[in-house]
Amino acid sequence: MDKPSFLDHEPVAIGFGTSGMRALVRDLTDLAVYVSVKGALRYLVSSENVRAGGGVVLGGDLRPSTPRIMRAAAQAILDSGLTVENAGMVPTPALLLRGFLTRQPGVMVTGSHIPFDRNGIKISKSVGEVLKSDEPGILREIERVRQEEYAQTAATSRFDAHGMLKAAPLLPSVDTAAAVQYVQRYARAFPSTALAGMRIALYEHSAVGRALVRTILIALGAEVVPVGRSNSFVPVDTENVDEAQLALLERLVDEAETVGPIDAIVSTDGDSDRPLVAAVLPERDVVSGRRIRFLPGDLLGLVVAEELDADVVAVPVSANDAIESVMRARGVELHKTRIGSPYVVSAMAAAQQSGAHRHVVGWEANGGFLVGSNLGALDALPTRDAMLPIIVNLAAARAARVSLATFWSRLPPRFGRSGLIDEMPVEVSRAIMKLLVVEEGVEELRLDSANVAPAWRRVKETLEELFTPQLGFDRVVALNLVDGIRIRFQSGEVAHLRPSGNAPQLRVYANADSQHRADEIVTLALREPDGILRRLERLVT
Repeated sequence: MDKPSFLDHEPVAIGFGTSGMRALVRDLTDLAVYVSVKGALRYLVSSENVRAGGGVVLGGDLRPSTPRIMRAAAQAILDSGLTVENAGMVPTPALLLRGFLTRQPGVMVTGSHIPFDRNGIKISKSVGEVLKSDEPGILREIERVRQEEYAQTAATSRFDAHGMLKAAPLLPSVDTAAAVQYVQRYARAFPSTALAGMRIALYEHSAVGRALVRTILIALGAEVVPVGRSNSFVPVDTENVDEAQLALLERLVDEAETVGPIDAIVSTDGDSDRPLVAAVLPERDVVSGRRIRFLPGDLLGLVVAEELDADVVAVPVSANDAIESVMRARGVELHKTRIGSPYVVSAMAAAQQSGAHRHVVGWEANGGFLVGSNLGALDALPTRDAMLPIIVNLAAARAARVSLATFWSRLPPRFGRSGLIDEMPVEVSRAIMKLLVVEEGVEELRLDSANVAPAWRRVKETLEELFTPQLGFDRVVALNLVDGIRIRFQSGEVAHLRPSGNAPQLRVYANADSQHRADEIVTLALREPDGILRRLERLVT
């Protein structure tokens, strides 16, 4: 549409990413937020996910832009004929849990792990996450609301020339029910002695769930030493834990140990739906030189699935391939999905509908864990959650009477690492994918047979010119194209390239038989200025 007559700038339409809607803060004007939230709620009303006059749970993270965006969202809720339950600053899973329990949709203002100059809006239905199948209907309603608002004049519009509300509403007083019910979920599901005797360092930074994580750990018997609290926003990405992040965690452990030995250091991302867990070693590891061992989120999830006796599992294709071998050995049905919690939720729902499964779970490579069915005292929570992986990994090690690092040594010797290049233009990432994915609709492809199509042979040649023997790589033998391009080498190593769905970033995931090699693959991909991803960039620009 043409620019509204009352605006002094060209507005930007906010689109869906991997999960939820994300944008630069400068583009998330009150008008853009209002249009997006009101359109989404109109869709939910039309599809009977919320009744007229019903309530909507509203919450946010600790980003500096969040309170203002929450007020714009509140205005959209009120103008939709609905009421606002202000959950305040709470973890995304706490807000969604409140919505599930009360059959209310939710609006969570969060940019999750992405930098503070961006933010986002996650809409949830009264019965669960917004799925990819919902997005077209939501976008149609958003467009209708946009037309209505853009047709206003300077005199009739709620918004000024900068796209900001002329009179922003005051939020209702905070209702603590969402926070209380989130704590109760874990206090009911685990014994009060589950973590007794453990001393845990909690890296608080600017995670919105830092107080609730501490409360839950203490309720389960742990002694918690808070460290690293920040008054400014820190974008912790649990899929991009690099050497600098590990060094910081180690320094925080040293700080915590001034009052006694520490068993582990834990944390979450900004909206506390993704966990970060590292075991503290009794002495420095001879290979890494570190006093901590970080376990990636996909392997944290594997521990949880085993402890919960899952009989069907859904994980994205980017997850560590050790999951496949362990689940196969246990006779567990495994579904590999595209990346993003809506795809995992859909796979879990399909498994439940079959009626053949009792313990349905899923998780992502970032560690966010989803529970698709009621598991005894643990009720279903089919959205990403950081708390369950933290508790289960710590409690399992304690029950086994071993350190967390020793407990993790029982996992298959298959190691992962991931990383990213930030500020990679979206159009460049798309061009890279177009170069390497030459045929739509292909999910799995073997490249070590004689009948490979010429176009795919050229892709193989391109990849082998980048992933060379000099860098330690074997021949490319297979591709998985479910989401991005997952390259399998004859050695069994894996390198997976995928553009982020939420930000201008190009990610790389690696699997190998040693942590050193997995780390090395990511380093080779990200090295500046001549790493594999930069060489790919030059091929398309």
